[in-house]
Amino acid sequence: MQAAAAAALTVLSVFLSLDGLLAHRSEPNQIQQQNDRNAQNEEVEQNKKNQPHIIFILIDDQGFNDIGYHNPTIKTPTLDKLAAEGVKLENYYVQPICTPSRSQLITGRYQIHTGLQHSIIRPSQPSCLPSHMDTLPERLREAGYSTHMVGKWHLGFYRKACLPTRKGFDSFFGSLTGSVDYYSYGSCDGPGLCGYDLHDDEGVAWGQEGKYSTTLFTQRARKIIESHNPADRPLFLLLSLQAVHTPLQPPKSYIYPYRDMANVARRKFAAMVSTVDEAVRNVTYALRKYGYYRNSVIIYSTDNGAQPFTGGSNWPLRGRKGTYWEGGVRGVAFVHSPLLRRRRRVSKDLLHITDWFPTLVGLAGGNISQSPGLDGFDVWPTISEGKESPRQEILHNIDPLHKLPSQTMSWDTSEEESLAKTPKGPAPKKLKKKKKKKKVLKQQPKQKSAFKLKTTKKPRTFAHHAAKSKSKPLPKPKRKPLPKSKPTSKAKTKAHSQRQTLPHYRPNPKISSSGFPSVSGTSRPKSQSQSHSKTKSRRTTTLNQNLSQFGPTLPKSKRQLKLHFKAKSRQTSFRYQNVSQPGTQLPKSQPTASVSLQPVWDTSVQAAIRVGDWKLLTGDPGHGDWVPPQVLPTLPGRWWNLERTSLSFYKTSTHKNIWLFNITGDPYERHDLADQRPDVVQQLLARLAYYNQTAVPVYFPPDDPRANPSHHGGAWVPWVDEGEDEEGKYQGVYKKGKNVKKKRKKKKCRLCKLKSFFLKLNTGMMSNRI
Repeated sequence: MQAAAAAALTVLSVFLSLDGLLAHRSEPNQIQQQNDRNAQNEEVEQNKKNQPHIIFILIDDQGFNDIGYHNPTIKTPTLDKLAAEGVKLENYYVQPICTPSRSQLITGRYQIHTGLQHSIIRPSQPSCLPSHMDTLPERLREAGYSTHMVGKWHLGFYRKACLPTRKGFDSFFGSLTGSVDYYSYGSCDGPGLCGYDLHDDEGVAWGQEGKYSTTLFTQRARKIIESHNPADRPLFLLLSLQAVHTPLQPPKSYIYPYRDMANVARRKFAAMVSTVDEAVRNVTYALRKYGYYRNSVIIYSTDNGAQPFTGGSNWPLRGRKGTYWEGGVRGVAFVHSPLLRRRRRVSKDLLHITDWFPTLVGLAGGNISQSPGLDGFDVWPTISEGKESPRQEILHNIDPLHKLPSQTMSWDTSEEESLAKTPKGPAPKKLKKKKKKKKVLKQQPKQKSAFKLKTTKKPRTFAHHAAKSKSKPLPKPKRKPLPKSKPTSKAKTKAHSQRQTLPHYRPNPKISSSGFPSVSGTSRPKSQSQSHSKTKSRRTTTLNQNLSQFGPTLPKSKRQLKLHFKAKSRQTSFRYQNVSQPGTQLPKSQPTASVSLQPVWDTSVQAAIRVGDWKLLTGDPGHGDWVPPQVLPTLPGRWWNLERTSLSFYKTSTHKNIWLFNITGDPYERHDLADQRPDVVQQLLARLAYYNQTAVPVYFPPDDPRANPSHHGGAWVPWVDEGEDEEGKYQGVYKKGKNVKKKRKKKKCRLCKLKSFFLKLNTGMMSNRI
């Protein structure tokens, strides 16, 4: 019996061990899967811990000379300290006006790829960001961020799909239009077309009148920081302050420290900068208090240059807000973060506002590959570690709606010589008759450009808003060979054909033979640029500094000077509208007289591009003045012509439409090298033509009378139903009718304007006295 029992136990133990062994063999996949899940969860938790809180502070209309570390008369102790302890971005570029800068920050694309090339979005215009295009807050939300926006939107609101809460933000508190009263929150789009503009999420925030907007927005930002749990989810906060945009309405207590400033507008503007400094101090204090600071990245940036006529200053940079001179596009910016590997330094690497999209998404652990067609680069290694910037060029803009008069003046050289030889005093009668005949200038036939711009002569649909193009990257132009001997015909002079000999259309950054880096239109770099690029750039810079010292000798008399500039401008304009092939090598020191003519770019179109050290401007870049600080902006006088004695001949008597500057050697744009470096000019024109092939049509619809706030309870709110096809209705660009031009021509009363000007000046000075 005992033997039988022992045998039974042995058999049972064997069966149990086999059963366990089989069970162990049958479930290895499940155990492995469980281990993988645990590892993934640990990785996700680790990534969440590494995701920094991102605080982006965007200021409106702050100029290069409107911050303490550039100008000690401006009292910004908080900004100066944060910038000194972080990284100052001293080669950072934005757009010259509000809407384009904000659109490029939110989308990471140039405005030629969003249809917002022309002007701003006005309150009554049915326009906004493209509906199919992804945004920065959407990508950060997908990465696990809590996204909030406080302040100025100015990216369209004609339908609810355009609102910030529909573009990736979990909450929104602020204004939707471009310019709002700081106390009453009234916004006007012309006489009698005014409404209340303060919104909380998608509703109107009534009852906030009397509270200063900068203070109100700062309080909301602090409330978001206080109510959010930093250990739960990372935070993305876009604090887009309305300051220091007009109207100039600082609290009186902030004006007193600037009482010694003679210029009242400058005094008020400086006081508003101080309100911004205090707002940033309160936000950073909240970050420290509630446990965000050690794992946070604080970015400070302006949206465009300052307007000297309203108290701002870009000195010593040339130009102002709304222009493509350095004063309009070079922005004040810095990054402050304990996560920076190299702090307390100044970065002079080339950066652009489009770079924040891929940089912040990459910093957050998001997926950039889901955003095709980005024009920005991930520049965090450049900012944090001091590595070389992957960006080598910036397309400032191409605006086909902003063109100079297309006619060119034909001058008879014999007449120029006779006039130059004529002595001062009354001319003989025969010469007078000849001058009368020559007053009627002949107009040359318009030259057809090989690179056809995006025009709207025919009705066309606004393609870039279509949902079909959601996942398609930007189209790349095809390459077609050019015949060398035969002149180009219409069929053969397409935009694609110009790039057969250009080495800089390769995907990776290279250094071309002309001495400046060249980059393809693709945005995401595959590798860092080569180490020898710095040495070549230095050589180019020194070469151009030497070039800028030598110029053609000018005639001595005023009459000869005028004729010289007329002839010179005519030759320059003609040469660059019809330049040789981009691949042709030209001498680098002297312009060539005989050049094989071939159209590349219509230089009457407003456009601007920066490649390496070089900056090219075509068309009308805006009034290029240098306005020193403390110059009265409201009084006309001789200061208007400061440092522009020679340039006045260009402004009054010629149609100059092309400029070239070496920004590294000449950051104030005082030496135009367009005549001395035609080789550089033609290659930059080819780059403009290349970018123009990727541009979408401009979308600039007419004002919609349904937007009138009187139809919506006195507030600016969305007025178009989601079912309406407003974009297809206007089919692109709105062209103003002849009636508008007639009305403008009738209103010519200089005496009336002068009286009105001095009346406003007097009342302004009386009301603004302290």
